[in-house]
Amino acid sequence: MDSPAIDTPAELGNFLRTRRARLQPEDVGLVSYGARRRVPGLRREELAQLAGVSVAYYTRLEQGQSHNASEGVLDALARALRLTADERAHLRELARPARTRRRPAVRPDKARPGVRQLLAALDGVPALALGPRFEVLAWNRLGHALTAGHLDFESPGRPLDRPNTQRLLFLDPHTRELYPDRDEELRRAVSALRVAAGQHPDDQQLAELIGELSMKSTEFGGLWPRHAVSNCTYGTKHFHHPLVGDLELDFEMMQTPDGSGQGLLTYTAADGSPSEAALRLLAAEHGPHVRVLEPERP
Repeated sequence: MDSPAIDTPAELGNFLRTRRARLQPEDVGLVSYGARRRVPGLRREELAQLAGVSVAYYTRLEQGQSHNASEGVLDALARALRLTADERAHLRELARPARTRRRPAVRPDKARPGVRQLLAALDGVPALALGPRFEVLAWNRLGHALTAGHLDFESPGRPLDRPNTQRLLFLDPHTRELYPDRDEELRRAVSALRVAAGQHPDDQQLAELIGELSMKSTEFGGLWPRHAVSNCTYGTKHFHHPLVGDLELDFEMMQTPDGSGQGLLTYTAADGSPSEAALRLLAAEHGPHVRVLEPERP
């Protein structure tokens, strides 16, 4: 059996420590007597007291030595640490990981034909089909023009140089200029990657992506140890596009129902807004119709 690509017990311990460090005794109703604290945040014994578990048990959990934490214990820890819904789900992924299985050899991921047809139908809406590791499997003309117009439109069809939204964000100089609120965009990206890593600890390619970004990007290296967690499935993004200027767009990330981990990312503008006009201008610059990659031949 292959060993996990991502060290889940270590990730669990690091996640618990970072969540513990962000809380002060007064935040959770504990009395602090003014003694100098050697570490930031709550001590282990304080968190154990709040969660109603023994210090020894909590220590084993934080050290990755307990693999069968009950739902009650996890719920108590989540309440004590004041975790968000996404953080609670991440805690469960790390504390009770599924048994690692050898992954069969598979061909590189492709967007399903139905997803490609949907991309083609979204005329006037920037859209991308993403794989479980944030790789671009397909995009329509407007999605390409908005997010990576400097790349070859056909590149998602070539697995060896297929774009990856995480890699572009941290390592591509053109993409660096696309987001005026870059710090927020980086935090959002790392939070989503943390979720993926918790869900797929045996994914070697995902682990390699994390390793590459850790080695090549000081920004990523500074954010990754914070263990921020968020699915980031919807929200608002600001763009500064080289052709049409500033845009404020709402994004939705919708997962396909087949369990493949693929998703559809779309961007829309408010009716009558300057951003809607900018999208129309961008669409006009790239032809009257939006098309997508032709299906790959077997």
